[in-house]
Amino acid sequence: MTEKLELDIPVLLPEVPDAADACVGRLILTLSAKPGVERAHVLPADGDAPAKLCIHFDGAALPLPRVREMVRAAGAEISGRYGHAIWQVEGIGHERRARTVGETLCQMPGVLQADASASGSVRVEYDKERVDEAAIIAALGKLKVKPGKRTGSDQAGGHAGHDHSSGDHAGHDHGDGAEKHGPGDGHDHAHANFLGPNTELIFALACGALLAIGFAIEKLVAGAPDWLPTAFYVGAYVFGGFFTLREAIDNLKIKKFEIDTLMLVAAAGAAALGAFAEGALLLFLFSLGHALEHYAMGRAKRAIEALAELAPDKATVRRDGQTLEIPVEELVVGDVVIVRPNERLPADGFVIKGSSAINQAPVTGESIPVDKEPVADVEAARAKPDAVEATSRVFAGTINGGAAIEIEVTRRSNESALAKVVKMVSEAETQKSPTQRFTDRFERVFVPAVLALSFLLLFAWVVVDEPFRDSFYRAMAVLVAASPCALAIATPSAVLSGVARAARGGVLVKGGAPLENLGSLKAIAFDKTGTLTEGRPRITDVVPVDGASEEDLLAL
Repeated sequence: MTEKLELDIPVLLPEVPDAADACVGRLILTLSAKPGVERAHVLPADGDAPAKLCIHFDGAALPLPRVREMVRAAGAEISGRYGHAIWQVEGIGHERRARTVGETLCQMPGVLQADASASGSVRVEYDKERVDEAAIIAALGKLKVKPGKRTGSDQAGGHAGHDHSSGDHAGHDHGDGAEKHGPGDGHDHAHANFLGPNTELIFALACGALLAIGFAIEKLVAGAPDWLPTAFYVGAYVFGGFFTLREAIDNLKIKKFEIDTLMLVAAAGAAALGAFAEGALLLFLFSLGHALEHYAMGRAKRAIEALAELAPDKATVRRDGQTLEIPVEELVVGDVVIVRPNERLPADGFVIKGSSAINQAPVTGESIPVDKEPVADVEAARAKPDAVEATSRVFAGTINGGAAIEIEVTRRSNESALAKVVKMVSEAETQKSPTQRFTDRFERVFVPAVLALSFLLLFAWVVVDEPFRDSFYRAMAVLVAASPCALAIATPSAVLSGVARAARGGVLVKGGAPLENLGSLKAIAFDKTGTLTEGRPRITDVVPVDGASEEDLLAL
């Protein structure tokens, strides 16, 4: 007789960020090969309920306890071998730098997947038997990238959670392990650049200033020596090419030719032709585009950090008749947390004692506090936490009103609704829009093609009766003319301008892909009236009673 068992994926694989992770596929393949298991597949997340792994098995051949033990053992084996980490880092300022970091990490033995975003998020999946986290951090250090706050879900050490089984198999599994944090956890405000986070912008502006001064001397100062404007142009080369040279060197180390390489060679070609001003202008435009991209992504990163800091660091918990203050990472499912007036809630859960108005704006966006009351049946709420009424359900990061309440924790701190939002945004930062993916592919063909063509033109004197000087001039002219300033800075600048403008309006856009998808929408549907508000209460009706007039009431 075929039976089935549904288990929460975060319980089985606490390190994986989502159900699409490769480790989920590995677990399904492992279970599908077991005798007695007919099928294993993923049930997508539904609302607040996490994604589940559904196992269909022969109940006559495999008793339920054996299936549970087998699934947990397979999950533990995979979790023990494959690691996942997400860091907020310093030292990545634009898309090309992020791509270089990701591809460099991917070339490390044991690294299965690595992605980086321009706003400073690095996500890595690795084989623990072949490489460890310290080696990955060391590799980031060689790239002048400094890991800061750890946001990966593999910080959790325990397996607290719920099992949701079909039929008679419903039940709970409460782990007793507390979360642990890997190296690099916590805030690190050091900057990879010696003048702070805006070093690249300062260098770009210095390049522009030196270029302008040199050009003014060359055109406006009569009798000025030839070396004087050239000296300013050389200074512009130094400031404009500093970070571009670093990118080009990193790209060449992994045997890649990027736009950075082409821009440097083009600037060098312009200098070889004596056109120092034109070469300095190329570097100025390119470095300014990078710097503005870095600045805009820094703003997006600060917005994400502010979101992550909404939840408190400590929680007041009642255990064994004692009231203790512990780090929120040590909270486990089933803990009773005391929340005093005007405190932020440390975890998701449901109210078991006291009534209060909760400001849920940080999580749900509701502008008016929502009244909360205790659940009618604690045991029923504990058995089915996802079915608790909204009037009793609370979220981490929200703000308690004027009365003390007690809540029972239903999710650990790294599994709360707020933590999921932060993790989702951090992961989505690595996603690129279709246009960005196209320009990346185009660059990989365009840059080597231009370099190859310029190299061939150096030997035009072999087939054309002209001196080598003319062939060299022609090759450098093609190189300078082919420098794709627009290609290099147009797409990232457009994406970042849109993200920054949305942030000023209070909208947090997850990246280029969602922003580009937004441009193709024809209509937007909202589920109910009043979903969108201005966040300011207003009077809609005046109903006088007991002889009072409408004017008297409004005068109050």
